[in-house]
Amino acid sequence: MFKKIFAACTVAALLAAAPAAWSAPAAARDNMSHALAVTGMVETPLILTVADLRQLPSANGGEIAVTRHDGDKAETIASYKGVRLRDILDKAVLDAPGHNDVKKLAIIATATDGYAVVFSWGELYNAPAGEGVIVYYEKNGKALDDNDGEIALISAKDIRTGPRHVKWLNGIEVRKLVN
Repeated sequence: MFKKIFAACTVAALLAAAPAAWSAPAAARDNMSHALAVTGMVETPLILTVADLRQLPSANGGEIAVTRHDGDKAETIASYKGVRLRDILDKAVLDAPGHNDVKKLAIIATATDGYAVVFSWGELYNAPAGEGVIVYYEKNGKALDDNDGEIALISAKDIRTGPRHVKWLNGIEVRKLVN
């Protein structure tokens, strides 16, 4: 009898302490990103606000369809303004002193809600796709709102742009994959 009561109390305590899996997602404003931290294998870790990003070379894009992994269109962005991810990494200076070290780097972009996407050094610096990986702070001529955070990222040259579209962007981490 004691075991049943203890088990019931334990389950009740766990349910009270943890959010239910079936609960509604957090409101978009709860995920707002106000700054972007650049960390990991960089010589100069950075924390960049929108004002800081505006001081870097601007990258503007025209109309782009944000498509989901299955090819369905999620939204159309008429225009966006931001900075190439490559330019942000150049400001932080990649910490890759060995001849082939850059080829072993992965760049992970994360959002306040835990969403994350990955790029290789080769994609960003040695392929046409790198031109279109943009950390943006304006969409359709306006500052980003609660639905995107103050800072977002899009890989505009991907065939399906949605899977690497990061709303509420707050982190760029550079990791060395292998020794």
